[in-house]
Amino acid sequence: MDRTVGDHSFLLPAAEAGPGSRGAEFRHLPEAARLKKLQEQEKQQKVEFRKRMEKEVSDFIQDSGQIKKKFQPMNKIERSILHDVVEVAGLTSFSFGEDDECRYVMIFKKEFAPSDEELDSYRRGEEWDPQKAEEKRKLKELAQRQEEEAAQQGPVVVSPASDYKDKYSHLIGKGAAKDAAHMLQANKTYGCVPVANKRDTRSIEEAMNEIRAKKRLRQSGEELPPTS
Repeated sequence: MDRTVGDHSFLLPAAEAGPGSRGAEFRHLPEAARLKKLQEQEKQQKVEFRKRMEKEVSDFIQDSGQIKKKFQPMNKIERSILHDVVEVAGLTSFSFGEDDECRYVMIFKKEFAPSDEELDSYRRGEEWDPQKAEEKRKLKELAQRQEEEAAQQGPVVVSPASDYKDKYSHLIGKGAAKDAAHMLQANKTYGCVPVANKRDTRSIEEAMNEIRAKKRLRQSGEELPPTS
């Protein structure tokens, strides 16, 4: 049975013909003869469909106000015929649509061939908006120029506005600041500390003995010897 979308009939292979189909009138014939009749009928339908497409493509070429044309969904055979007609006419054609039942053909005049962005839009099932596409292109170019300029300038080096020694020189003096920096020495036990802060290097036992001696002298009323 023929299915029609717009004015385009869907062609069915001979193998799909069944009861009530367009081959019903040939059921009284032998199998070989019936298949031959069906093939002849399909061939005639293809010829007629091609003539229709040639007429529509010719009208499209002569219409200066049209730069593209969208056809109704077609089956694979019809799309193949249309693509061939378009190629012979010197135009460009593309098929869009994921489902074969709703897949359609768009044709373009050579001087108005679609861009990659436009084709991607049709593949996503979206309408093409030239104005939005131009705005998007300008923003992309601007971002690219900014990246190139940043790459040419190199990495940004951040340096303090002033040296801390100069900032506090009125409080500690420039000489004192340098001396303080040189007084720090590395020490494995205490880390990095000023040498002047590490005064007592005696062992605990030596310190306790000295404290006991001072205590005994204090109790006996004797004068304490001066400490070094």
